[in-house]
Amino acid sequence: MMKFSSTSLSTSLMLCFMFLLILSYRTDALLKLPPNVTIPALIAFGDSIMDTGNNNNIKTIVKCNFPPYGQDFEGGIPTGRFCNGKNPSDLIVEELGLKELLPAYLDPNLKPSDLPTGVCFASGASGYDPLTPKVVSVISMSAQLEMFKEYLGRLKAVVGEKKKNYIIANTLFIVVAGSDDLANTYFTIRTPQLHYDVPAYTDLMVSKASEFVKEIYNLGARRIGIFSAAPIGYLPSQRTLSGGLFRKINDEYNEAAKLFNSKLSNQMDYLYSTLPNSRVIYIDIYSPLLDIILKPQKYGYKVADKGCCGTGKLEVSILCNPLTPPCEDNTKYIFWDSYHPTESVYRVLVAEVLPKYIGRLT
Repeated sequence: MMKFSSTSLSTSLMLCFMFLLILSYRTDALLKLPPNVTIPALIAFGDSIMDTGNNNNIKTIVKCNFPPYGQDFEGGIPTGRFCNGKNPSDLIVEELGLKELLPAYLDPNLKPSDLPTGVCFASGASGYDPLTPKVVSVISMSAQLEMFKEYLGRLKAVVGEKKKNYIIANTLFIVVAGSDDLANTYFTIRTPQLHYDVPAYTDLMVSKASEFVKEIYNLGARRIGIFSAAPIGYLPSQRTLSGGLFRKINDEYNEAAKLFNSKLSNQMDYLYSTLPNSRVIYIDIYSPLLDIILKPQKYGYKVADKGCCGTGKLEVSILCNPLTPPCEDNTKYIFWDSYHPTESVYRVLVAEVLPKYIGRLT
């Protein structure tokens, strides 16, 4: 019979206790799904909010695979995420307990083993209006759809037809777009204003969003979450570009976003009721983000009108670079650059929004 000293026994018990504590902590951190519900994968479409590096591998100026982006990512590596660290794609897949990061589909290091738990097709600066991605040469929503079709073939080759169908039917699909259409295309480039007033343009956006949802539904998607546009009139870049000398909030931009969101919500309710066995859900991100912006102290932040990068007033993408050093403490800032929130804010939003909607999505 083996003998244990009191010291080794207490050490073993302590290690065991610490291991159980770590396990229990991780379990608490994961999102609790309804009974008998499984989400095997996450698929993300849309714009820079979700892009985990697809723009790295295309010819566009809309990139962020250089410092100071990624300064809080593991190893301080700029990965093509428009953030100081992880973005919502990563945080959602983490909360679902699937993996730590959601890889970009165009990542040259993507492995076949990555496919069954999901990938990201989103492209920074894309949008529902076909003009939005065209102007800056990024991946359009229609091109993201073609990439998804290719992905389905690759997934089938890895797991077989039956397992592929099961994965897609139970996968959580997230679509985040619309803010770039309004902020960049309609109000900044202004070309669409020659043909559309705001009500007509938001009709166009909702029509394109609806078409996209029906396309992925026809390819097998059933659990589909469509995010609202953000309160774009509060974004630091928009305050600088349209808020005058004192960088005032642009209420016109916010009203346009709210109009789009209202129409989008109604259309997603309609699709939910008409597409058999679907769970098409409109997800409001406008309200919780606005609450953080209006009440920064409530959430532990101090700066709401500027980003952390450079002056924080205009720097984003290639303007946020090694020549525009970041603030000393980004935990005090709501925005990382002049357009995108910090990882900290994304964590607050995901923690608040995902549990609210997951039951309806499953």
